[in-house]
Amino acid sequence: MARAMATIWASALILVVTGVNVVANTHDLGVNWGTLTSHPIHPKIVVQLLKDNGFKKVKLFDSDPWMVGFLAGTSIEVMLGIPNDQLEFLSDHYGNAKDWIKENCTAHLRKGGVNIKYVAVGNEPFLTSYKGRFTKTAFPAMKNIQKALNEAGVGKKIKAVMPLNADVYESKSDKPSDGVFRSDIRDLMKQIVRYLKDNNSPFVVNIYPFLSLYLNSKFPSEFAFFDGGRQIQDKNVQYNNVFEANFDTLIYALRTAGAPNLTIVVGEIGWPTDGHKEANKANAKKFYDGLFRVLASDKGTPLRPGNMDVYLFGLFDEDTKSIEPGNFERHWGIFEFDGTPKFTIDMSGNGAHKELVAAKGVEYLPKQWCVLVSYATDKWLIGEQISWACSVSDCTALQDGSSCFGLDSNRRASYAFNSYYQTNNQEESACEFKGLGTVVKKDPSTDTCKFNTQIKVGGATRLGSAYAAIAALISLATLFILL
Repeated sequence: MARAMATIWASALILVVTGVNVVANTHDLGVNWGTLTSHPIHPKIVVQLLKDNGFKKVKLFDSDPWMVGFLAGTSIEVMLGIPNDQLEFLSDHYGNAKDWIKENCTAHLRKGGVNIKYVAVGNEPFLTSYKGRFTKTAFPAMKNIQKALNEAGVGKKIKAVMPLNADVYESKSDKPSDGVFRSDIRDLMKQIVRYLKDNNSPFVVNIYPFLSLYLNSKFPSEFAFFDGGRQIQDKNVQYNNVFEANFDTLIYALRTAGAPNLTIVVGEIGWPTDGHKEANKANAKKFYDGLFRVLASDKGTPLRPGNMDVYLFGLFDEDTKSIEPGNFERHWGIFEFDGTPKFTIDMSGNGAHKELVAAKGVEYLPKQWCVLVSYATDKWLIGEQISWACSVSDCTALQDGSSCFGLDSNRRASYAFNSYYQTNNQEESACEFKGLGTVVKKDPSTDTCKFNTQIKVGGATRLGSAYAAIAALISLATLFILL
């Protein structure tokens, strides 16, 4: 996920890289395209961005036919998504799954249509934080979807899969060789693994080394990256990075479940750039550069050598995602909310640090910002208005360890006011704040804290209006006192 927590892993693996320059297998590189944002970029622009940057695969979290339609004729391999809230509906009656496939999948398979490879049934449905909510519906839903694909005559080409968080497996010793599936779902996972094996479908797992640092302040930071450091011996293998140790823990779990050779797809992997002291652009670049070196080497892991199938998480920052797992949840993008690259990135794996190609054709609202009036003195009223603004817009950059945390009290108020103002399309009434707000033409940004101007939603109103509503519902649950 980037969408929730993972088990803390305390080991990692030595990867010997030769001095020979290699080129990453970018034909295998995919990316997650999330849309939980108040101002989504038009799908036509996003698809062009995918093509411009050489992404050959894309993973979605829903299956909006309007959005999916823009991928037609591109040859980009697509993983459609079915949200967790649809699992019960699809598990109850096979007819529901059959209708879903007809409306959301096979309708796109005409000549020159969408290159659909997978249907992702649910998203990390067995997270411990869900307390078993989806354990009775996820597997039946996946079986119904695969059956519907088979009956539609596309089951050999398109596979039903279930993206799972790395917390579905564990190790009592924190070493890969003790890897087993989590005790509360072990029998269920064995059934799922056998089903995937019988249907020639891959196991899709989301692995987040960042969460090791986030969840454990004593976790050795070098283990989260790929630059070597302290080593842990597991039988005849040395580990010095958490990703490969985590991956091999899954291999051992699959062995105990009777499917040692099951294909594995890394459905999500990435590093956030704000919302926590370890979430910044420098660490994200360091992580991605190391990851791409591993992918370019084609060495895989000790237990699964060779090419790896990986989807980066994610494409853009998403300002309406739930921050229950942490403030970093809204900052996983390798691109900013507007499609601007965050940092140079070496997708080749051979040291070629190049700018990603920015989104083309994005239009912005006027260059103006809402800030706190200079004569404001009522601290109680200012605090009240900050809390209101942040309850219905994104203020995660103001939190401890984030990029704007160091602002003085007046600038913090201005940041909160502007976030609300931009979220509401710079409407005049969105900068009132009981007389405390005023619109300025001079950019109030600092060297470390960016005050954004929002993009025009334009043709993406269909998505924008829906997610603006979601933004309010999600954010109302969290009030900030930031002074």
